[in-house]
Amino acid sequence: MEKSTLGFFVLVLTIVQTSNSLVEGLESTRMYDYTKYHPMDEIYKWMEDVERENPELVSSAVYGRTFEGKNITLLKFGLQNPEGKEKKVIWMDCGIHAREWIAPAFCQWFVKEIVTSYKTNKKLEQMLQNLDVYVTPVINVDGYMYTWVNTTTRIWRKSRSTPPSGNSCLGVDLNRNFNANWGTVGVSFDSCANTYCGKEAGSEPEATAVMDFVGKMVKQTLCFLTIHSAGQLILLPYGHPQISAPNYDELVSVGKAAAAEMKKLHGMGYTVGTSPQILYPNSGSSRDWARLVGIPFSYTFELRDKGEFSHLLPEDQIKPACEEAYAGALSIITYVHDKTFNSGAIPSAAFSGVAMVMLSSFMIVFLTTGVFL
Repeated sequence: MEKSTLGFFVLVLTIVQTSNSLVEGLESTRMYDYTKYHPMDEIYKWMEDVERENPELVSSAVYGRTFEGKNITLLKFGLQNPEGKEKKVIWMDCGIHAREWIAPAFCQWFVKEIVTSYKTNKKLEQMLQNLDVYVTPVINVDGYMYTWVNTTTRIWRKSRSTPPSGNSCLGVDLNRNFNANWGTVGVSFDSCANTYCGKEAGSEPEATAVMDFVGKMVKQTLCFLTIHSAGQLILLPYGHPQISAPNYDELVSVGKAAAAEMKKLHGMGYTVGTSPQILYPNSGSSRDWARLVGIPFSYTFELRDKGEFSHLLPEDQIKPACEEAYAGALSIITYVHDKTFNSGAIPSAAFSGVAMVMLSSFMIVFLTTGVFL
């Protein structure tokens, strides 16, 4: 009798402990503070919790490793398509520049909005049945972690890779390292510069991880969103002043519609245009790479603000900044979804990925010789 009672007690205790663990897990992401900046270890833990609590919607993948060997991890959101149709892809990444803390904060906010509203939002549920949404909260993990070391490292921008022989400055600007007119404009070949583009296109494992992973699903990918700060801008391809996207007018129109939705929230204006038009020329960006390989809609969001705080945006602005950014991102995602699934017309690049890369190479030759098509 004593053995039986003891066994029952152990069984009950085990059930209670297990139940408590499940409750704690279910509450963990709800208790997560989305109005604070979080260090990388907390973000990793949060990603695990999101996946565990939403198994029908969320999965994760490590698709690369940083220079220092840390995981580059994404969350994938999607529901089963009831008709068995091929699903399309939306890509979003944050934190390619280490000091832009509002960007990872937004990726976390975006995830929170998706997981808490898709069951009650029929439109969002429909889109998740047709789309797989990939979100990388932090690409530049090494750099992001370095900005948390102390106040002197807070505004570090680049990765943390070792410099070329004979140089002492660490890191590469990852948003100048993609294979998109690499090294032609708006970059530096000085490893100590903030816009150092690396030894060659794709020299950095973080950039290569994105190009390899997204490159395998280009034909399915409708939209590529990369989140930065600051300036309150929506940038579209291309960073080179003499190259224009074949669907430029549509990119502008969709971008302006997103900016209008963003302004409705808190009255903040976002300017839409190419980087040379409203910011500065550049090359080797992930946005330009995405458009060159054939992803029809590609945008950079430069979140708050316009200069008062810049990359040191106070935490009391996280919520409004993320609310307006979510409205803009959802506007673009809804547009590309509806164009594809509601009209029966699938957006496609004017050229295949291979042809666009070839065209990019030819453009570089023409630009350097003074002849342009």
